[in-house]
Amino acid sequence: MPTVLRVGPYRFFFYSLETGEPPHIHIECGTSTAKYWLSPVELARSQGFRAQELTKLRALVIENRARFQEAWDAHFRSQT
Repeated sequence: MPTVLRVGPYRFFFYSLETGEPPHIHIECGTSTAKYWLSPVELARSQGFRAQELTKLRALVIENRARFQEAWDAHFRSQT
């Protein structure tokens, strides 16, 4: 479960065995979780986050999309 970024209480990560899905990033804060597709940036699912937080998280995903994509590509390229 590589952590790619931490911003305040939010942890951005992906699971190592997710090769069957398009690139995405998971976010957790306490017991709240969300998943955003990276291209285009779109909310896949969420649990526990309020709408205002999801708006903030989407902006953070957009801001760091290239970093998340690079981490995804590097990680999954090394598994092939």
